[in-house]
Amino acid sequence: MKLGIVLSTQAAKFSALAYKGQLAENAAKISRLGFDGIELAIRDPKLVNQAELKYLLSELDLTVPAIGTGQAFGEEGLSFVDPDQTIRRQAIDRIKAQMHLAEELEAMVIIGLIRGFRAKDTTAQQTDIWLVEALRECARENEGVKLIIEPINRYESDLIGTVQEGMELMEKVEYPNVGLLLDSFHMNIEEPSIYESIRLARERLYHFHIADSNRWYPGAGHLDFPKIIDTLKEINYQGFVSAEILPQPDPDVAAEQTVAYMRNLI
Repeated sequence: MKLGIVLSTQAAKFSALAYKGQLAENAAKISRLGFDGIELAIRDPKLVNQAELKYLLSELDLTVPAIGTGQAFGEEGLSFVDPDQTIRRQAIDRIKAQMHLAEELEAMVIIGLIRGFRAKDTTAQQTDIWLVEALRECARENEGVKLIIEPINRYESDLIGTVQEGMELMEKVEYPNVGLLLDSFHMNIEEPSIYESIRLARERLYHFHIADSNRWYPGAGHLDFPKIIDTLKEINYQGFVSAEILPQPDPDVAAEQTVAYMRNLI
């Protein structure tokens, strides 16, 4: 397994980001701390100079396992299930643009909050139809780029909260480049057993987020990370474990503690 941490390429409202903005400076810091890669949170690929980004990553010998897309929802309100067809189209087109960038970076594209919330006057059936249609269209855009659905806890999303729900959604979408991203923080809230849920995901588990029970760095809460990592090893998971954590007590300490704790496990 490899160790990563999330870096937003710009300022963002989302709080569980150790590093935001100052891309070159923070990327260099992440490299010095000993991470293998950076998961980039990008609201819109148009806001990123791709040539400069690829040069920076090459100079620092860092890979990008995945691109986070939730800021398109958080900052702009784009979602796959908005009642407004124009907004749904904008959300799909945004993910397609992210997939083109992901192809350049050999990364995956995260489908988190951009899937949206079920609107008050929209049925669950219609919401499901919009969600499946959007994922199918995006998956068709480039079957060489993986789309990874992240189950998110009930307090942040009302669509796809568990691994089982994620598996059922993948069966409806029917594209092999659609898989799962599991997050230890969300799993601690929603899953009856974190370990059994990891086993359930198995071959379709493409990425893994680490954060402790309080969303601080691993080791700052009560989650059993040795057992979590052992379970990932049991299913032969060889991807990234990527820290999506609060910048507490400050970004650098959070990142340093993540490296110090996780290097002993992976």
